[in-house]
Amino acid sequence: MKGLRKVLTPFAPDQSGAVSVLYALGGVVVVIDAGGCTGNICGFDEPRWLSQKSAVFSAGLRDMDAIMGRDDRLIDKLALACDQIEANFVAVIGTPVPAVIGTDFRALKHMAEKRTGLPVISLPTDGMALYDRGASAAFAALFEAFAEPGEAVAGRVGVLGATPLDMDEKTAETITERLKAAGWREIVIYGMGADLPDVRRAAGAKKNLVIAPSGLEAARRLEARFGTPYEAAYPTAARLIDGPEVRGRRVLVVHQQVAACALREQLLAAGARSVTVGCWFMMDPALTQAGDVPLAEEDDFTALVASGGFDLIVADPTMRPLVPNFAGEWLPFPHFALSGKLGQG
Repeated sequence: MKGLRKVLTPFAPDQSGAVSVLYALGGVVVVIDAGGCTGNICGFDEPRWLSQKSAVFSAGLRDMDAIMGRDDRLIDKLALACDQIEANFVAVIGTPVPAVIGTDFRALKHMAEKRTGLPVISLPTDGMALYDRGASAAFAALFEAFAEPGEAVAGRVGVLGATPLDMDEKTAETITERLKAAGWREIVIYGMGADLPDVRRAAGAKKNLVIAPSGLEAARRLEARFGTPYEAAYPTAARLIDGPEVRGRRVLVVHQQVAACALREQLLAAGARSVTVGCWFMMDPALTQAGDVPLAEEDDFTALVASGGFDLIVADPTMRPLVPNFAGEWLPFPHFALSGKLGQG
C-alpha cells in the first residue's frame, strides 16, 4: 500500500542531506522553518550533533512570519548570529514552509550577502525529496560558489558524496587507507573531514572519486569546469564478501547505488551467478543495469524478494522483517539513511 510503513521509518529528507554536506565547513547554516525540521536534523539525521559543534540554526518562523513572508526578520536574526559567530559563509536551507509560501531564495541570498558581507549559499530544498537530492544540490552549490581555478597536483584525489547518512567515520578512514595503498598521497573527503580551503582547492585534484550518487552532479560540473576526471567507485566494497561463499549464488544488494554497484562487481568477480541491485534512493542512469530495481514502498521490497529467487541478500538488517519467509542468507550492509542506526556503511 502506498505510503504505508510498518517496519521502516521515514527516510531523511532533502534538507537533512543539504545540512550534512555543509555541517563541518565553518559556516552559519540556517534552516528556514519553525523549529521542527531543524529538530529532526539535529536529533535524528545528523549523528555528529552529539560530538562535533556546528552553527546550525532554525529560522524560528512564527505563523505570521510565514503568512506575511517577512524575510527582513530572518535577515535580522541571521545578521545577529553572524555578529556573534566567526563564520566564513552562510547557507540558507529550504523546508516545506518556504516552499508553500513561495520564498524567493535568490532575493534572500542577495539580502543576506549585503547585510552580512559573507558569501551565501541558498538551497531551495522543500522536504519532499530524500536526503541524497539535498546532498547533491549542496555539493554542486558548494563547489560552484567556492572552487577556484588551479593546477592539478600529483597524488591528490577528491572524494565526493561522503556524508554520515551513507557511511560512518570508520568507513571514511578505511577509504583513506585503501586510497593511500593505491598510491594516492593526499585524500580529500568532501563532506567528512575536508574544510572550506579544501573546497577552494578542488581544481587541484588529479581525479575525483564519487562514492555515492549525491556526488555525481558536482563531479560532472568539476569535470566540465576544470577538466578533472572522475570515477564512481566504493573502495571498501570488497571487505563485505570476505566471509560468505558467493560462488553460484543469486544475490540481491540494497544500498546507495554506487556502493551497491561496486559490490555487484566484486560479487560477480567472486563467482556469483547473478547480482541484482535495489535502491530506495537516487539511481543514476549511467550506473543502472538491466534488472536493477528502484524501491519506493515496503511492498516493493517484499515482492522483489518473493519473486527474485535470491539465496543471498546484502542489505541493512532493518529490512529483514519485511521478508519473514526468506530462507536464504542475509549479509548485513548497514545504511544509516535507511535505518537511523550507526554502523559501518
